[in-house]
Amino acid sequence: MKLFQQLLVAPAALGLMAPLAANAAELNLNDVSDYSASSAEVTNISNFSDVYPTDWAFKALTDLARRHGCAASIPTGSITRYEAAALLNQCLDNVAQVNDEERRLINEFGSELAVIKGRVDGLEAGIGEFEAGAFSGTTKLSGEAHMIVGAVEGAGISGNEALTSIYKWTANLKTSYTGEDALVAKIETGNGSASTDFEELEHYETGSSALDIEELHYTFPVGDNFTVVAGAHGLDSYAALGATTSAYDAGILDILSYSGAPDIYNAGGGAGAGVTYAKDGWTVGAGFASSDAADASKGMLTKEGTDVGTVQIGYENENWGAALAYADADTYSAYGFSAFYTPDEAGAMPSISAGIGGKDPETSGHDDETTWMVGLQWDEVGPGKLGIGYGTAAGHRDATTTQDGNASYPDHDQMAYEVWYAWPVTDNITITPAWFATEQYSNTNTDLDSKSGFIVKTTFKF
Repeated sequence: MKLFQQLLVAPAALGLMAPLAANAAELNLNDVSDYSASSAEVTNISNFSDVYPTDWAFKALTDLARRHGCAASIPTGSITRYEAAALLNQCLDNVAQVNDEERRLINEFGSELAVIKGRVDGLEAGIGEFEAGAFSGTTKLSGEAHMIVGAVEGAGISGNEALTSIYKWTANLKTSYTGEDALVAKIETGNGSASTDFEELEHYETGSSALDIEELHYTFPVGDNFTVVAGAHGLDSYAALGATTSAYDAGILDILSYSGAPDIYNAGGGAGAGVTYAKDGWTVGAGFASSDAADASKGMLTKEGTDVGTVQIGYENENWGAALAYADADTYSAYGFSAFYTPDEAGAMPSISAGIGGKDPETSGHDDETTWMVGLQWDEVGPGKLGIGYGTAAGHRDATTTQDGNASYPDHDQMAYEVWYAWPVTDNITITPAWFATEQYSNTNTDLDSKSGFIVKTTFKF
C-alpha cells in the first residue's frame, strides 16, 4: 500500500493529526467523527472548509489529479488542508520530477505534509514490525514446515517400497529483554518416527502429531567476549560450543550433519548450562547437559543420572575454520576434529567440510569406534545449491569380527551417501530432491545390507 493511501483508507489517522495542527479550527471534529464512521472507500474528497474551488490551490490539485489519475473522482466542493496534502502526496508518490505548479503546491502544504508523513511513518513502522514477526514488543516468531514424500528400498523397510509422506512443523519464539540476550522456546510437531522407512532422517522424527516444547533456554552476554547459555529443557551439551565445524548443509542424512563426530555433536541433552569465550576468530567453549534432570530419583551431576560434558576450542576466518572437541559421558568418552574451507567466490570450486571422531566405550564388550564424514557443496548451481555427502553410517571397529551385545559384525565400514539439490522457489520456499543410501548389518547374520531412497523435501519458512 502506498504511503499516503493508508491515510485515505484509515480515517483514524486524521484524529491523530488534529492535536498537532497550528490552529484547532483547521479541523471540524464533528465532521471528522462522521467521516470516520463511514465504511466507504475514500476515493472522493469530503466537504470540509479550508481550500475552496475558487482558490488557485484547488484548481491546481484538480489538474494534478486528472494528470496523474490518482483519484477516482475530482473534488467538487471545499476541502481541508490535510485532505489537500493527502491528495498531493498520493498523486506525487511515484513521480520522479515535478513541475513548477506542483512544486508550488508542495511549498504551500509543507507543514501539513510533515505532520502526515510523521504520523503515517509511525504507523507503517509498527505494521513493519508486526509483519517481521514481532507480535509483542520483545518476542518474535519464526519457523519452518517440512513436507517429505518419497520411497525407500532395501533391507528392513516396512512399506514394501511404497510411496510415503511425512511432515514436521517447527516454531521458534525468541524473546529479547536487552537486545543482546535471547530466551528461546522451540515448539515442534510431526508424524515421522523410527518405525517409518525414513528412519535415517532423524531430524524429522517427532513421533506422534502432538505439539511439544522441544527446547527452552536463555542466552546472555557477560562482558565483551563471554556468552552464557542455560536451559531447563532440550539444551544440548554442545550448545555453548561457539566454533563453526562445517560449511556443509547436510540436507538429508543426520549422520552426515555431525561433522564426523556424532558422539559429540549428537550427544543428547536436557537441562544444563555452558559458556563460550570468543575473540579475534578464536572460540573456547564448555557445557554440560543432563537428560535425567527432571527425575528426582536421579537428578543432575549424580552417579544415578545421565550427564555429558563437552569442551571445544576452534578458530575461524573468512575462508576456513577448524575445531577440536572432547566429550565425557557416563558410558563413554569421545573426541572430534573438524575443518572446512569455502572459496572466495561461488563457482566450480565447492566448499569442503570434513571431520573425524572417536568413541571409547566404558561398557564391557564394546570396542572403540571411529567415525568420519566429507561434504562438498556448490552454492551456485543454476538457481540453487548442490551437495554431496559421504561418511560412516555407524562407528568402525578394528577387528575381524566384533561382539556388540548379542550380535557379531565383520570388520567393515558401514557407509552413508547422499546427493541433494536445494532449489529456492521463492525466498521462503525451497524444494530439495535427494537420493540417499546407508549400509548396515542385521543382528542375525554377517551379510551387508543396504537401504536407498529418493525423496522430495519441500521447506516453507516463516
